[in-house]
Amino acid sequence: MLSDEVTTMSASVAHPLTREQAWALLTEHTTSPVLIRHALAVEAAMRAMAERMGGDPEHWGAVGLLHDFDFEQHPTIEEHPFAGARVLRERGYDETLVNDILSHASYGGVPRDTPLRKALFAVDELSGFITAVALVRPSKSLSDVEPSSVRKKMKDKAFARAVNRDDIVNGAAELGVDLDEQIRAVTDSLKPIAADLGLQP
Repeated sequence: MLSDEVTTMSASVAHPLTREQAWALLTEHTTSPVLIRHALAVEAAMRAMAERMGGDPEHWGAVGLLHDFDFEQHPTIEEHPFAGARVLRERGYDETLVNDILSHASYGGVPRDTPLRKALFAVDELSGFITAVALVRPSKSLSDVEPSSVRKKMKDKAFARAVNRDDIVNGAAELGVDLDEQIRAVTDSLKPIAADLGLQP
């Protein structure tokens, strides 16, 4: 069933997604400030990853912005991210976009077999965790977030308990980068949008 869903409409006429359209789609389905901040963080991290890895920042950013756009209304693993995939297909968006978003869930039926998909997995949980680490610092500044402090908080199971630590570690490993290097890169990518995240650069 999943394979059929993944390939449906692959031959249909599709159109790319602009940043404005992606934002409109996100805010149509998501009202939670926490989820919107997470979407913005993943978008920023994905744009930075695209620059580092030779990808298209617009497409990578749209994938980051929309990867959880259906989560508020469809938070179960039975529905997310499949409900979002259906919305994108119904509106005629590119199947590559749909599959890239499906790939961020290990149960989504799409392998993480491209640089974009590996990058999305590597920044998704990590960007949220870095934001949480910065928020509890007195300065609320991303400049005060070091890889060592992130690693220390990762060992505290009571802190940001919804964040999957294994995904953070495995994401960096799948990219073939050192975890400390990945933490620094994602932290730096969030600094330009720090105010949108309730943080200082």
